[in-house]
Amino acid sequence: MPTEPKKEVMNTSKPDLEAAAPAEAAAKPSNFIRDAILEDLKTNKFSGRVWTRFPPEPNGYLHIGHAKAICIDFGLADEFGGGTNLRFDDTNPEKEETEYVDSIMADVRWLGFDWENLCYASDYFGQLYEWAVQLIRAGKAYVCDLSADQVRQYRGTLTEPGQESPYRNRSVQESLDLFERMRAGEFPDGSRTLRAKIDMAAPNLNMRDPVMYRILHAEHHRTGDKWCIYPMYDYAHGQSDSIESITHSICTLEFEDHRPLYNWFIEQLGIFPSQQFEFDRLNLTYTLLSKRKLLQLVQERHVSGWDDPRMPTLSGIRRRGYTPEAIRNFCASIGVTKTNGILELAMLEHFVREDLNKRALRVMAVLRPLKVVIDNYPEGQVEEMDAVNNPEDPSAGTRKVPFSRVLYIEQDDFREVPPKGYYRLSPGREVRLRYGYLVTCTSVVKDEKTGEVIEVHCTYDPATRGGNTPDGRKVKSTIHWVSAAHALDAEVRLYETLFAKENPNDVAEGQDFTANLNPRSLEVVSNAKLEPSLAGAKPGSRFQFERLGYFCVDPDSSSGKLVFNRTVALKDTWARIEKREKA
Repeated sequence: MPTEPKKEVMNTSKPDLEAAAPAEAAAKPSNFIRDAILEDLKTNKFSGRVWTRFPPEPNGYLHIGHAKAICIDFGLADEFGGGTNLRFDDTNPEKEETEYVDSIMADVRWLGFDWENLCYASDYFGQLYEWAVQLIRAGKAYVCDLSADQVRQYRGTLTEPGQESPYRNRSVQESLDLFERMRAGEFPDGSRTLRAKIDMAAPNLNMRDPVMYRILHAEHHRTGDKWCIYPMYDYAHGQSDSIESITHSICTLEFEDHRPLYNWFIEQLGIFPSQQFEFDRLNLTYTLLSKRKLLQLVQERHVSGWDDPRMPTLSGIRRRGYTPEAIRNFCASIGVTKTNGILELAMLEHFVREDLNKRALRVMAVLRPLKVVIDNYPEGQVEEMDAVNNPEDPSAGTRKVPFSRVLYIEQDDFREVPPKGYYRLSPGREVRLRYGYLVTCTSVVKDEKTGEVIEVHCTYDPATRGGNTPDGRKVKSTIHWVSAAHALDAEVRLYETLFAKENPNDVAEGQDFTANLNPRSLEVVSNAKLEPSLAGAKPGSRFQFERLGYFCVDPDSSSGKLVFNRTVALKDTWARIEKREKA
């Protein structure tokens, strides 16, 4: 039988107060939690300590909503010279897995943070049990034989008080005996609970004799089968904060009504009084941030896994190519309030573009290739064109891109009959090839059966190498290209929102959220052509495909074929015009 792991000694040392509350701190952008910390430091509450915790339940992967909490918890502690514990609230063994623990630790570190102490609620099972016994002895808790359904029925409603359990006035001795026998495994699952004795007429339903322990004969990922009773989250949470001497316990708004219960337990036990603050959850359009529903997507195979790039999990957006810097900047921009709202997904994408614009190397890639033959370019000749790696970063330098007689361009960059306002390649029109020459379309070759253009013939002006025009003539369009003889084959995965509606939960009666899944959330382009500089690009590497968007090398890549995920598209004015006209 696995033994309960030994709990490491926690570092809760007092920070240097000068570092914790610098004179200029009050002048920085603030919020109500930060203001409270400043006041606590001013009054020397908690002896000047600022210690927070990030307490995920290991029952799924972290998502973008958790990123906001992580930035707040770790960011505030770092700012004021304190520390943060990473604590796993592992009180529900039926839904928890070591896989989730490992992924959460990886995600926190990927975001750029690290913890002072790694903790688990399961470390405190012994202490929590002793405190439960203490409450029974004080007449503040009792063993109840009502079923879960009966407990709900007795609880009452927001407008009607609850009814007392017929077992509420059991003697202390009987409850102590039954609770010990519950721990010993004498009773089946669900047959008994331990409940706090508070007030069945309390306006706050959480105070109506809440369940503290339930019987659950389940293997725990850390304690094995040592325990067959497990504390409820509402009982374990506040006491875990107290054990760790957390000064500022920061939660989302749905826990605001639970705070009186946490405080009640702390007051009855006479233990360290952590103080709790609640802030608004992060909600995004076209996005679900429920671990239960995300798990359903995985289990029903609507996505390839927790790290599917369409998922809002941190592992999913990391695989898609989002940067931790972009996530942190986004979280810093949205602020901390007491009012829940919904943010536009486009706002998050703005910060991703802004960050990648500074760091991503530019390359040329053609997703839907159309062959271009430059008839007057010498057969067999190859020139090396100088291309800028990143115009936002001069230190990124330049690279050589091969230019030859046969090229690939995007199908969308040619129209045999150009509509009004279209300035890309078309018969008789001259365009600039990025870093190359000016070319003019002279003829086309069509498929005999479909009539589609499959090849475009052009001539080039040898005096325009590098895209210059010695005679000063104006060219309205510049398009990208790849040399056909040097192109790398690649698979490119184009992602759209996973859901077709802004609110994925907006469904007709009898449907669930999966009815709003977007059938066009993934398009696989199997025959993309890339410039040769991308040979050997490592998984996780990010690039801007010029004029197309930002892309990231997927772990599915192999030495024989690169696989790219589109992180986010660039703004394409003409594409928006065409889309609007079709609509």
